[in-house]
Amino acid sequence: EGSWHGKGNSLRRYTLRLDGFVSVNASWKGGEVVTRPLRFEGSRLLVNFATSAAGGLRVELQDADSKPIPGFTLADCPEHFGDSIDRAVTWNSGDDVSSLAGKPIRLRFALKDADLYSLQFAGADR
Repeated sequence: EGSWHGKGNSLRRYTLRLDGFVSVNASWKGGEVVTRPLRFEGSRLLVNFATSAAGGLRVELQDADSKPIPGFTLADCPEHFGDSIDRAVTWNSGDDVSSLAGKPIRLRFALKDADLYSLQFAGADR
Protein backbone atom coordinates (compact mmCIF):
# COMPACT_ATOMS: atom_id res chain seq x y z
CA GLU A 1 0.00 0.00 0.00
CA GLY A 2 1.33 3.41 -0.88
CA SER A 3 0.04 6.81 -0.04
CA TRP A 4 1.39 10.32 -0.06
CA HIS A 5 0.34 11.01 3.51
CA GLY A 6 0.67 7.64 5.22
CA LYS A 7 2.87 7.10 8.23
CA GLY A 8 6.48 6.62 7.26
CA ASN A 9 6.05 7.75 3.67
CA SER A 10 7.81 10.80 2.38
CA LEU A 11 8.78 12.43 -0.86
CA ARG A 12 12.07 14.28 -1.09
CA ARG A 13 13.69 16.16 -3.89
CA TYR A 14 17.39 16.91 -4.07
CA THR A 15 19.13 19.12 -6.55
CA LEU A 16 22.79 19.52 -7.37
CA ARG A 17 24.18 22.84 -8.45
CA LEU A 18 25.53 22.91 -12.02
CA ASP A 19 29.30 22.35 -11.75
CA GLY A 20 28.84 22.67 -8.01
CA PHE A 21 29.81 19.37 -6.46
CA VAL A 22 32.99 20.81 -4.89
CA SER A 23 33.96 24.37 -4.01
CA VAL A 24 36.73 26.51 -2.64
CA ASN A 25 35.12 27.97 0.47
CA ALA A 26 36.04 30.90 2.68
CA SER A 27 34.41 31.85 5.95
CA TRP A 28 33.43 35.33 7.07
CA LYS A 29 37.09 35.92 8.03
CA GLY A 30 37.99 35.54 4.36
CA GLY A 31 40.57 33.64 2.42
CA GLU A 32 42.46 33.50 -0.84
CA VAL A 33 43.45 30.98 -3.44
CA VAL A 34 45.97 31.45 -6.26
CA THR A 35 46.15 29.18 -9.29
CA ARG A 36 49.22 27.76 -10.93
CA PRO A 37 50.24 29.60 -14.11
CA LEU A 38 47.83 28.85 -16.95
CA ARG A 39 47.14 29.98 -20.50
CA PHE A 40 43.65 30.63 -21.76
CA GLU A 41 41.67 31.43 -24.87
CA GLY A 42 38.72 33.79 -24.79
CA SER A 43 37.87 37.30 -23.78
CA ARG A 44 35.97 36.98 -20.49
CA LEU A 45 36.42 35.16 -17.19
CA LEU A 46 33.19 33.52 -16.01
CA VAL A 47 32.78 32.21 -12.46
CA ASN A 48 30.27 29.91 -10.80
CA PHE A 49 30.04 31.16 -7.21
CA ALA A 50 27.75 31.94 -4.29
CA THR A 51 28.15 34.38 -1.42
CA SER A 52 26.13 35.36 1.60
CA ALA A 53 24.43 38.76 1.52
CA ALA A 54 27.47 40.28 3.21
CA GLY A 55 30.10 38.13 1.47
CA GLY A 56 31.96 38.72 -1.75
CA LEU A 57 34.45 37.61 -4.35
CA ARG A 58 37.18 39.60 -6.10
CA VAL A 59 39.72 38.43 -8.67
CA GLU A 60 43.22 39.59 -9.50
CA LEU A 61 45.13 38.51 -12.59
CA GLN A 62 48.86 38.09 -12.08
CA ASP A 63 51.77 37.35 -14.37
CA ALA A 64 53.58 34.01 -14.07
CA ASP A 65 55.86 35.54 -11.40
CA SER A 66 52.86 36.42 -9.18
CA LYS A 67 53.03 40.15 -9.91
CA PRO A 68 49.61 41.85 -10.29
CA ILE A 69 48.83 42.90 -13.85
CA PRO A 70 47.95 46.64 -14.03
CA GLY A 71 44.23 47.12 -14.58
CA PHE A 72 43.43 43.63 -13.22
CA THR A 73 44.43 44.00 -9.56
CA LEU A 74 42.19 43.27 -6.56
CA ALA A 75 41.81 47.03 -6.11
CA ASP A 76 40.51 47.28 -9.71
CA CYS A 77 37.92 44.51 -9.18
CA PRO A 78 34.60 45.53 -7.64
CA GLU A 79 33.31 43.00 -5.15
CA HIS A 80 31.00 40.47 -6.77
CA PHE A 81 28.25 39.04 -4.60
CA GLY A 82 25.21 36.87 -5.07
CA ASP A 83 24.65 33.45 -6.59
CA SER A 84 25.48 32.84 -10.25
CA ILE A 85 26.69 29.98 -12.42
CA ASP A 86 28.24 32.21 -15.10
CA ARG A 87 29.02 35.71 -13.84
CA ALA A 88 31.54 37.66 -15.90
CA VAL A 89 34.24 39.05 -13.63
CA THR A 90 34.71 42.78 -14.15
CA TRP A 91 37.41 45.24 -13.32
CA ASN A 92 37.24 49.04 -13.54
CA SER A 93 38.03 48.78 -17.26
CA GLY A 94 35.32 46.16 -17.93
CA ASP A 95 35.42 42.40 -18.46
CA ASP A 96 37.66 42.06 -21.53
CA VAL A 97 40.75 39.94 -20.80
CA SER A 98 41.57 39.11 -24.43
CA SER A 99 44.82 41.11 -24.27
CA LEU A 100 46.16 38.40 -21.92
CA ALA A 101 45.00 35.38 -23.96
CA GLY A 102 47.79 32.91 -24.67
CA LYS A 103 50.08 34.38 -22.01
CA PRO A 104 50.87 32.57 -18.75
CA ILE A 105 48.85 34.11 -15.91
CA ARG A 106 47.77 33.26 -12.38
CA LEU A 107 44.33 33.98 -10.94
CA ARG A 108 44.12 35.21 -7.35
CA PHE A 109 40.67 34.85 -5.80
CA ALA A 110 39.85 36.78 -2.61
CA LEU A 111 36.74 35.31 -0.98
CA LYS A 112 34.67 36.34 2.04
CA ASP A 113 31.81 34.08 3.18
CA ALA A 114 31.75 32.63 -0.32
CA ASP A 115 32.05 29.47 -2.40
CA LEU A 116 33.83 29.33 -5.75
CA TYR A 117 32.65 26.27 -7.68
CA SER A 118 34.21 26.68 -11.11
CA LEU A 119 35.70 29.12 -13.58
CA GLN A 120 36.04 29.28 -17.33
CA PHE A 121 37.27 31.61 -19.99
CA ALA A 122 34.78 32.24 -22.78
CA GLY A 123 34.35 34.35 -25.87
CA ALA A 124 32.33 37.55 -25.93
CA ASP A 125 29.28 35.64 -27.20
CA ARG A 126 28.94 33.69 -23.96
